[in-house]
Amino acid sequence: MTVYAALLRGIMPSNPNMSNEKLRGVFTGLGFTSVASVLSSGNIVFAAEEGDIAELEDRIQESLNAELGIPGGTIIRSEAELRELLDRDPFTGFTHGRDTYLTTTFFKRPGAPALPADDDPLTTIIGYDAEARAFLAVIDNSTPKTPNFMAWLERAYGKDITTRTWLTVQRIVKKMDAVQ
Repeated sequence: MTVYAALLRGIMPSNPNMSNEKLRGVFTGLGFTSVASVLSSGNIVFAAEEGDIAELEDRIQESLNAELGIPGGTIIRSEAELRELLDRDPFTGFTHGRDTYLTTTFFKRPGAPALPADDDPLTTIIGYDAEARAFLAVIDNSTPKTPNFMAWLERAYGKDITTRTWLTVQRIVKKMDAVQ
């Protein structure tokens, strides 16, 4: 068995159909084991036989849509992929906190995206991690002005992406370690 994390797009914890309990129910119904949630923002950890990731993503998304009406996207990463990303420590020298968010945007499919021009003064681009298929950036939240980085990401790359803070990625891996 392989431990995976499903990073679900568009989850709103205030929506009763998107509760962790219901999300876990869909995964359990698909026959996955060791199903657990991380926070209330669409992070599900589970164990399954190793297989084609794209097929697994499609199967989960079809069930989420059919059973709970969740049309968003599903992006899967294995424990090994996320652990290796953490071990590379791409945010060396930066600290995640109230004023500075370290963000990881996961891409569904391989292929390095064109990196944006660094023209947003509230965003520091770290780069693209090809092995994790993840775009890494630091967002400055210390001013009342809202960075437009997230909107830019969706315009540039479409909806086959999902973003998590570095702290959330760390929590997901910790949960994955616990279910093994």
